[in-house]
Amino acid sequence: MGVRRVVPNVRTEAVAESREFYGLLGFEEVMNHGWIMTMASPDHPSAQVSVMVRDKTGPVDPELSIEVDDVDAAYAVMLERGAEIVHPLQDEEWGVRRFFVRDPSGRVVNVLGHR
Repeated sequence: MGVRRVVPNVRTEAVAESREFYGLLGFEEVMNHGWIMTMASPDHPSAQVSVMVRDKTGPVDPELSIEVDDVDAAYAVMLERGAEIVHPLQDEEWGVRRFFVRDPSGRVVNVLGHR
């Protein structure tokens, strides 16, 4: 299983201000669903940061997103190892398949793959 990108998820009510702030650092908006916006470096597109008001379908807001090339395999590994699944594996209407898992420090990680 390979990792494609890792994106911090910053919880905020100040989405417009965050867009402006990260824009000053050279990021450009590449996705905006209203509740989450992702900005990326034009020179290094996998260098990204997301700002979110509230996760649309999850029971909590993840602090980190990790895109993998095989989300089903990642889910199976986490289940096998007894990791705490916070949000079960499911297909989302915006084109990703994902689940949330709690890491050893208590952080919620959104593990996803694009369909």
